[in-house]
Amino acid sequence: MIWLLLGVTATMISMWWLALSSRGGRDLIELLLLFTPLLLWPCLSTWKTEVETPRDMPLRFNRARQRLYAYNFVHKAWNPFERWRVVPVVYDWSQVRAERWISSRMWNRAGVMLSIVRPGSNEVIDRFLLTDMGEDAHTWAYVCAYMQEGPKALPRPGPARDHNDVPWYNAALLLAPKVKWPADMDLESRTAP
Repeated sequence: MIWLLLGVTATMISMWWLALSSRGGRDLIELLLLFTPLLLWPCLSTWKTEVETPRDMPLRFNRARQRLYAYNFVHKAWNPFERWRVVPVVYDWSQVRAERWISSRMWNRAGVMLSIVRPGSNEVIDRFLLTDMGEDAHTWAYVCAYMQEGPKALPRPGPARDHNDVPWYNAALLLAPKVKWPADMDLESRTAP
């Protein structure tokens, strides 16, 4: 995405330079005055999406407290002038449901979405992505086994992954804000009551 943004910006700058340096560029200048705002809006939206979206949006499951902790990112991609923010949230495990989804628009994609329901009803009040794009489809079963039976019921996990570690070649993620949980929520999500 960031390369597309740089390409559009370079094209706009070269077209303005061409229009200003040529003798008969008056018509081109009028056309550019019309289209520059139309091209600028998606450029600003793309830039903000690439740079302000957190590096990761982790979920934490605390079996001792029977809670789900989510690093919730609130944004509107179409509005680059709105203040985007991270709003960490906590939900009881009894409110969590899983939904399998399949999208067949351009590519066949599938995943598991965690839906948070209002207590005593099936009204969904929040959603979080658990798996996407061919990731392990058994993640929900793994999470349920952990929350119900504990770590002894699970195979040994691999090494812990730091959500702030990103590859050196991913410029957008290197510019993105790091995952930083609020101190009290970080402590609560890692400890028993």
